[in-house]
Amino acid sequence: MPTHAVAQVFDGPGRPLRMQEFPLPDSLAPGEVLVALRLATVCGSDLHTIEGRRSEPTPAILGHEGVGEVVRYGPGRDALHESDRVTWSIADNCGACPFCTDYGLPEKCDQLFKYGHATTADGYGLNGTYASHVILRRGTRIVPVSDLLADSLVAPANCALATVTNVLSQLPPTATSVLVQGAGLLGIYACAMLRERGVEHVFCTDPVPQRRVLAQRFGAEPMPCDTDSAAERRDRIREASSHGVDAVLELSGDRTALPEGVEHLRVGGVYVLAGMVHPDSDLGGVTGEQIIRKCLTLRGVHNYSPHHLEEGIAFLERTADRFPYADLVSPPVPLSRFEEALELSARRRWLRVAVTPKESA
Repeated sequence: MPTHAVAQVFDGPGRPLRMQEFPLPDSLAPGEVLVALRLATVCGSDLHTIEGRRSEPTPAILGHEGVGEVVRYGPGRDALHESDRVTWSIADNCGACPFCTDYGLPEKCDQLFKYGHATTADGYGLNGTYASHVILRRGTRIVPVSDLLADSLVAPANCALATVTNVLSQLPPTATSVLVQGAGLLGIYACAMLRERGVEHVFCTDPVPQRRVLAQRFGAEPMPCDTDSAAERRDRIREASSHGVDAVLELSGDRTALPEGVEHLRVGGVYVLAGMVHPDSDLGGVTGEQIIRKCLTLRGVHNYSPHHLEEGIAFLERTADRFPYADLVSPPVPLSRFEEALELSARRRWLRVAVTPKESA
């Protein structure tokens, strides 16, 4: 067994990432788990950090999406075994504060710790997935992974898929028509989950034609997204749902999509916002009168609770042969050539680019 881990360390925007060794601990505290990474995927939030569009403390090991094998664990993790293939919740929570115990929002824990968002001075330093190993903390939910699921299916699950599971939990169970705004990874997962749930009409908009084609392969009814097609979108939705859709999911990050989403909602509909986690999100295009007169529910969703990850993995197991998940993630790039992964991400050929510690990827 190796005595050191290797990781790509981020020192700030405009500076190249660098490989660094970190000693592996001889023993672990109660609840801690040492995991050897098999595969990680590059999330858009990390690209924004590297580009300087969002701020994170440095130096840091970025990355939070991943799948790996248990190497060793501290007391209190008796359900685990060495070599278990696992994924884990994106955040560690305390389990004792009001958000964890009373409000049902452990993702907003008073002592929240998010993987890929901490400096190397925090704990053992192995806090992100762009590395050979990660050390999981006591309050992190760890989910075993079936051998039926390829690493590339599992790695993005603890970010986009679990978040979408939370988004869909906000919908009325009787929903028969939903508009998904955005066909990035969040939107693609949403289309698949809605179809698997039995939703009759899953409409999807995205300005990129290739993404609309991909959404169709995941069960959506794609619609043109340019300004001149607004009337066509309205007519197609009204033909399927004369009063409007039961729900709209904002997964694009584009605030200009909201007025049209409100227009397409039926009276009493639900609008779930999950994509606009950035400053350019002023909702000036929507009025209070519209919300009141249509009796709308607006719900913001940020990240997820641990049980949403478990539900997401179960969904993948049920649908592994139904949807073309393999087309979402690139062939793996070795961790030592991480710059190539960034270049591949910039080409936008894949919704996720995979990284592996193996040199012969």
